[in-house]
Amino acid sequence: MTQRPNFLFIITDQHRADHLGCGGNPIVRTPNIDGLAARGTMWDRFYVANPICMPNRASIMTGRMCSAHGARHNGIPLSRDHTTFVELLRDAGYSTGLIGKSHLQSFTGLPATNRFEPAEGLHAPSPHLRDAIKNNRHTAEYDLEVAPKWDKPLAERTGGDFYGFEHVEVAADHGDQASGDYLLWARQQRADFDQLVGPDNALPDNRITAPQAWRTAVPEELYCTSWIAERSAAWLTERAADDAPFFLQMSFPDPHHPFTPPGRYWDMYDPADIALPDSFGQGDLPPLRAMRQALAAGTDPRDNQNPFAVTEDEARAIIALTYGMITMIDDAIGRVLTRLEALGLAENTVVIFTSDHGDYMGDHGLMLKLLLHYQSIIRVPFIWHDPATPAQGRIDPGLASSIDIAPTILARAGIQPYNGIQGRDLWSAPPPEAVIVEEDSQRAMTGFDRPQRVRTVVTDRHRMSLREGEDWHELYDLAADPGEMQNLYDASEGQPARQALTEIMLRRMIALQDRSPLPAYRA
Repeated sequence: MTQRPNFLFIITDQHRADHLGCGGNPIVRTPNIDGLAARGTMWDRFYVANPICMPNRASIMTGRMCSAHGARHNGIPLSRDHTTFVELLRDAGYSTGLIGKSHLQSFTGLPATNRFEPAEGLHAPSPHLRDAIKNNRHTAEYDLEVAPKWDKPLAERTGGDFYGFEHVEVAADHGDQASGDYLLWARQQRADFDQLVGPDNALPDNRITAPQAWRTAVPEELYCTSWIAERSAAWLTERAADDAPFFLQMSFPDPHHPFTPPGRYWDMYDPADIALPDSFGQGDLPPLRAMRQALAAGTDPRDNQNPFAVTEDEARAIIALTYGMITMIDDAIGRVLTRLEALGLAENTVVIFTSDHGDYMGDHGLMLKLLLHYQSIIRVPFIWHDPATPAQGRIDPGLASSIDIAPTILARAGIQPYNGIQGRDLWSAPPPEAVIVEEDSQRAMTGFDRPQRVRTVVTDRHRMSLREGEDWHELYDLAADPGEMQNLYDASEGQPARQALTEIMLRRMIALQDRSPLPAYRA
């Protein structure tokens, strides 16, 4: 029997496709990730199923769109009733490990933004009948990642199975405010660790000033990125003496905000060297105008998860700090790859690199994510390096999606996928004519008077986004306008493409309708 491959699945957080050297970035230094791309295949048109953490991570785990698995937004956990590809790997004899960020369940512990409100004058259903789905994911088994309740390791609370992972060491949240198992470890290393984190404990630095940015007092060796690399290398060392193949998900919470690269990574890049995107300050969509006005008036808090407008200096500073976080991740990946080689495991280990979504990073003058499906937040890196079939830096131009990761890994492992998986094996199935991106927000944000429901279709040439309840939509010719600055949705010259894309979008959404469950009997 042919030896089954191992898998090292590396995922970063809020990392756009062009924030890598191999992605065409001339400044950020990522030699280890670039090396994977040089020995493997990199997809140029790889898109998320949803540009938000929890929904897209659930889509990666299931190979299904959010409209199928139900985790539509942060705050809605992935149901344990939904099968993950990691469960199939474990079922086939793989050792499975997760080290770093999970975010398949909520970790803030904050109250829900949307609740069932009994209507006056009407009989309110009993609590167990207030949702269309009775297993509404509000039970204790879906509170396992809540950071304020994290008083002992997650592994002690899972019974040896967390969505298919038998080994878990998890970091919740981001930057120097990361928590979970990582925080338990950090406190063991230094009794005063809590006095090192956060803006109130930050080291002085007069050179960089930007929202959600501070020079952390946490040393490099205690920062979450270092912990994830150290624990991953340790887990791989244990696997070297094991005959079973393995799947390790090494998941970094950075380069997500807050922007707190530690030590030398804080000032590794000079904001003065950062070129702003051509689209900075451009675009006339209603929310863009509103966010710029809020910036000028000083009315936008800019200290939470919502997108916000920035000045040119703020954009350069944030991008420079993000590059520092990315290079720290690359250095950490390099250490793990070196360990993999030293253990004699590299020749039979498929290494995969991606991110859960991107970040505006100054595009149109914005930061963070949500609501506007520019390429910077929906297009992410995807690299596949398989020592058995080296590709020598091949670039795949075909459309691909986060839902394709699960079936591609299963196919390489020689495992039949479950009924209802919606992605394709990237190596054996042709690219679709379009990919769909879904987003269902839970609250109103600057520039919007209601939560948004957005559906986007991307083809080889165009991106079109439609919104429920709004009188404006978007259509861009990506070939002629890669910065997405000229909205053609209502323009006369855009009508042929609008008509064609509407039909393409409908066909693709029909193809993605759920095929689970299987029928209980034959007709």
